[in-house]
Amino acid sequence: MPRFTEEQIKRYARHIVLPEVGGRGQEKLLNSKVLVVGAGGLGSPALYYLAAAGVGTIGVVDYDAVDLSNLQRQILHDTSRVGTPKVESAKKTLEALNPDVKVITYNAKLSKDNVMDIIKDYDVVLDGTDNFPTRFLINDACYFAGKPLVSAAMLRFEGQCTVFDFRDKEKSPCYRCLFPEPPPPGTVPSCQEAGILGSVGGIMGSIQATEALKLLLGIGEPLVGKLLIMDALSMDFRKVKLRKDPDCPLCGRNPKIKELIEYDHSCEVRF
Repeated sequence: MPRFTEEQIKRYARHIVLPEVGGRGQEKLLNSKVLVVGAGGLGSPALYYLAAAGVGTIGVVDYDAVDLSNLQRQILHDTSRVGTPKVESAKKTLEALNPDVKVITYNAKLSKDNVMDIIKDYDVVLDGTDNFPTRFLINDACYFAGKPLVSAAMLRFEGQCTVFDFRDKEKSPCYRCLFPEPPPPGTVPSCQEAGILGSVGGIMGSIQATEALKLLLGIGEPLVGKLLIMDALSMDFRKVKLRKDPDCPLCGRNPKIKELIEYDHSCEVRF
């Protein structure tokens, strides 16, 4: 049986009593590595729950600083940290929550020059980013590296989440099966223009963390081939099937994309 300290037995007791997790599963979590791209509205709750669950190594990628307007939804940060790099703020919060967790920070903008090197050592990647160019970059990088990707998005009162498990490229669709390329600039409103209910980020980020834990533990049915859609106003949840597009430019029968592409950030949407 795994050897836990008395403090760890107390901390993870509610996991250990779950037959689907148990001591072996908790040991697996402590030895796991998860990368979260974005320490904002989605990344904040996802990171919190991953750290609380005892994921042993957590990477955080973000190149922004904490702004007062973030605090309505980005719960990793607080008023005293306005102006602080988000990765530094995230590291302080997560290490205070759980000293078992090693937090690795990347105060950098993801690019085709650094993304493969950053993701290579992680078991699962979570996309909590706020712009289409980076979403496509993460999708393509995870596909080439064979890494599971948990992707979520939110705007106004709605949220979406899905899992692309690129450990099995023959079965899993990818982000480009949904959107072959980024939308033209100006066609999708930003949350600065359309707004976002802060707690929607909490729900979707928590779902992302749950999907990541399922992947790490090998339990349940991850959202592979399924898009979960939430409407907070009616509190409706529904699933839509995602099928692998045989003509997908990345993962289709005759792929056209064989190396990383870096799109212009003119079509950013801030979450």
